[in-house]
Amino acid sequence: MKLCYNLCRFYKKARINDITMYIARKLDVASVLKKKSCFLFGPRQCGKSSLVRETLPDAHMLDLLSGDTFTRLARNPNYIEEICCDNRPVVIDEIQKLPSLLDEVHRLIETKGMRFLLTGSSARKLRKGGVNLLGGRARVRNLHPFSASELGDAFDLDRAINHGLVPGIWDSDDPEEDLAGYVSLYLEQEIMQEGATRNLPAFSRFLEVAALSNGEQINYQAIASDSQIPRTTVQEYFKILKDTLLAEEVPVWKKGRSRKTVETAKFYLFDTGVTRRLQGRKALTKGTPEYGHAFESWIMHELSAYADTFRRDAEISYWRTRTNLEVDFIVNGEVAIEVKTTRNVTKDDLKGLRAIAEEGSFAHRILVSDEPRKREIDGILILPWKEFLDELWSEHLF
Repeated sequence: MKLCYNLCRFYKKARINDITMYIARKLDVASVLKKKSCFLFGPRQCGKSSLVRETLPDAHMLDLLSGDTFTRLARNPNYIEEICCDNRPVVIDEIQKLPSLLDEVHRLIETKGMRFLLTGSSARKLRKGGVNLLGGRARVRNLHPFSASELGDAFDLDRAINHGLVPGIWDSDDPEEDLAGYVSLYLEQEIMQEGATRNLPAFSRFLEVAALSNGEQINYQAIASDSQIPRTTVQEYFKILKDTLLAEEVPVWKKGRSRKTVETAKFYLFDTGVTRRLQGRKALTKGTPEYGHAFESWIMHELSAYADTFRRDAEISYWRTRTNLEVDFIVNGEVAIEVKTTRNVTKDDLKGLRAIAEEGSFAHRILVSDEPRKREIDGILILPWKEFLDELWSEHLF
């Protein structure tokens, strides 16, 4: 089977002494597939195809980016049963390109007990086509860009902040050029090909304006004004970002005992490098507000990737009162996390974490920082970001 150029670039590598090696992902789709069929979603170039190749080498592979395969399956969905007649699982890559194929997948799951791994960069077309993700007959998993835990000793914070963690860009010898290409590829393949909007220039303006609001409360009216498009269109465009997994909405935690909170959710784009590129900013340096915002977004990425890998029941929210006391992340109403890039945490940095202790019982109140050593102040744990990640991915926090 021929793989197109873009799929080939999905292969994740680490260069060590000029030897290439696969970087193992934390998400274990093989174990899921032993029990039930599975949808695997994730933004483009996040490594879905290489994860499948490495962990399911014996599976039947059907790539809908291959013109021959697409045409044959579009004309004759029964072709799946004709060529996949043993007990091996069947992988259908880019399932959103042919949503009607799910009727045949449904039949084969019910009548033959076949197991499918269905990959895609968006569930948008599936939902628009009236498909309900096989009515519970398949589980859903999301794959994110690399986590620091997956990269291990190869992880570099400044590189992650500026170039992001999309596998093909992380391994690039020219990440700036590839970031520009990634944004163009997304606009072309996700927006135009899926028919999400006919007005690509308007959506492009929206993306640039929305990126500048990354990590902040969503202000539809302000974004509509700055991008010169109607508010209702902005709301629809945000839905497109979420459907294509390029953004995640973080709601307000409202279960506090006394203080009134704001009502508006925040949103985070999925990758710091893509965000910086959309913002039109040059390299970010430590000590600047822009670097601090990107650092917070990266921590959100790590939390989200961890939750989708090990704790799909986890709820990530944030807390902000009408008097502007704030905690960046609340996980399951049990863990409160504030994020600062400072190397010298002061009492002012702890205001939100102090206040939220009066609103509920928290197993942990944590300030993630760039300090060199772990310490504790009044029950608040101040963790260097490396130690925070060790605790998180060791499943010690939630």
